[in-house]
Amino acid sequence: MTIKENVSKILNNVDVAKATSSYSNQSVMVIAVTKYVGADKAREVLNCGISNIAENRTELFLEKYEALKDLDLTWHLIGNLQRRKVKDVINLVDYFHALDSIKLAQEINKRAEHTIKCFMEMNISGEESKHGFSVNELSDVLDDIEQLENIQIVGLMTMAPFEATEEETDVLFEQMKNLQVKIAAENRSNIPCTELSMGMSRDYQSAIRQGATFVRIGHEFFQGEM
Repeated sequence: MTIKENVSKILNNVDVAKATSSYSNQSVMVIAVTKYVGADKAREVLNCGISNIAENRTELFLEKYEALKDLDLTWHLIGNLQRRKVKDVINLVDYFHALDSIKLAQEINKRAEHTIKCFMEMNISGEESKHGFSVNELSDVLDDIEQLENIQIVGLMTMAPFEATEEETDVLFEQMKNLQVKIAAENRSNIPCTELSMGMSRDYQSAIRQGATFVRIGHEFFQGEM
């Protein structure tokens, strides 16, 4: 399939998932994760109507940002960010999806020249290999983040375990939705937490059915092109 056909298929799948969701009134932001391809292939996706682009590494982000700066895009950084690299990239980012420690939040707050929209990365599955906050530490973490004037927590982010069944993935995503709603109800000043970043190529339809508002899709955009 061509990239244009892949884009059409993905957008149709998103519409179908929304229609079968209890959250069908929510908008879903489709993000093209372009870490697997060069700027030329990324541009093909963007020329098909996708305006949100994501990278997971600082160097790749800066490379793509320079190559595609002629386009009107919303930029997402979705990978873990080392504190020493915050100053290089954070003010170019529209959304940062991997806030996983208080120390990183403090460094972002220090380097930010404007309010940075962040997703808190949650390790809700309890995997030792995963980054992110645990549910048990969340209350204290939110108290600390609430003091950082240059950070806005727009929502939560998670990734389902690769080996999880569809049923296990649905349960995890449902738990994330419930947690997001709970935090939003606290009405903290810089923590609206109205969004959910979850779902990738293998499980974005499940994520949408469970309330995801941002989905991060990579391989499926480029099937037949890589």
